[in-house]
Amino acid sequence: METPTLPVAKSWFTKAPLDGGITLLIEPHVDPLFRANIWHVRGQDRDLVVDTGMGIDGLRGALPDVLDKPLVAVATHNHVDHTGGLWEFDERLMHPLDIGLPGFEDVGVNALMPSSYPAEVRDFLLAAGYPMPDLAIDALPYQGYDPAQFTMNPVAPTGTVEDGDIVDLGDRRFRVLHLPGHTPGSIGLWDEQDGILFSGDVIYDGPLLDELPESSIPMYVETMKRLRDIPVRVVHGGHDPSFGRERMVDIIDHYIARRDNQVARGPERSNERDSAPQL
Repeated sequence: METPTLPVAKSWFTKAPLDGGITLLIEPHVDPLFRANIWHVRGQDRDLVVDTGMGIDGLRGALPDVLDKPLVAVATHNHVDHTGGLWEFDERLMHPLDIGLPGFEDVGVNALMPSSYPAEVRDFLLAAGYPMPDLAIDALPYQGYDPAQFTMNPVAPTGTVEDGDIVDLGDRRFRVLHLPGHTPGSIGLWDEQDGILFSGDVIYDGPLLDELPESSIPMYVETMKRLRDIPVRVVHGGHDPSFGRERMVDIIDHYIARRDNQVARGPERSNERDSAPQL
């Protein structure tokens, strides 16, 4: 496919300051399937970045005031739209079960060129609520950028986190919650004091993907049941706008009602990983 001529974006990231020293960054010129939320949290002793986008353009330079103190980047899971910019940070944390998770490049697919995906992958994403354009961006980060040459920088973490570990910023603490289902090593970061949950792709206000090759529907159901008991005030998800506890419970109850009976029928029918399209 010949790459179309695209305009150059004035800015690759948009930033929205929120309450509590939190800033949301997104890549507005990326297709919604890959347009992940990037969260920057100010701390007393160090700052936190939750997920790092696609890695199309430099993230670190777009972050507000990050050079005045140490910075830790945490990946909620190892998918390209959440780990593309992870390489930019000196301290990079991830759950061990997601290290080495096969990605697009492992199977020879350029994430920015959906027209090159296998037909079954495009059909699967369409059925899940994500119609695919020929190109996953509608602008260039800078003049001369070639989407056809997109590759990810290595995303090896410098450390790992497990369920119950604490990411301490000095004046606020985030407890790691292991929330498998979307991927084996999906995690959330839970600020019990403020009732804030950074949930990655485990729960957000949009179509949830639980039939990827690395997904597990039975694990996802158990994760949702666990989340329902947590007194969350605000969920900052991996995609789409943030929401409160009432909406979180609605999403969870809808998901469980849709999947729980399927799980009860047995693993051979409840977990469709073998029949899911392979990237």
